[in-house]
Amino acid sequence: MKKGYWVVAYRRVADEATMENYVTLAVAALGKFGARTLVSPKSVVTAHEAGLQQTTVVVEFDSYEIALAAYESADYKKALAALGSDVERDFRIAEGV
Repeated sequence: MKKGYWVVAYRRVADEATMENYVTLAVAALGKFGARTLVSPKSVVTAHEAGLQQTTVVVEFDSYEIALAAYESADYKKALAALGSDVERDFRIAEGV
């Protein structure tokens, strides 16, 4: 079974308190799915080529299907709602090789 990954680049975070609240809710929601953070919001990111210098997060799941289910879960939807319009991000779910 191929692993699943969330790859998230934050384009704009207007309010750090909103982000901290989201992280608290998201960690609790994703823990139920065995999520492992591989790159945290505090990690150093160096952009190359057409890349942008943005906060980046990578989360690993045991399968692509679990990654999809975690995103669709009620608890994660609550975390997502906490972001409101204070955060703009590029969010992708990718299947590992």
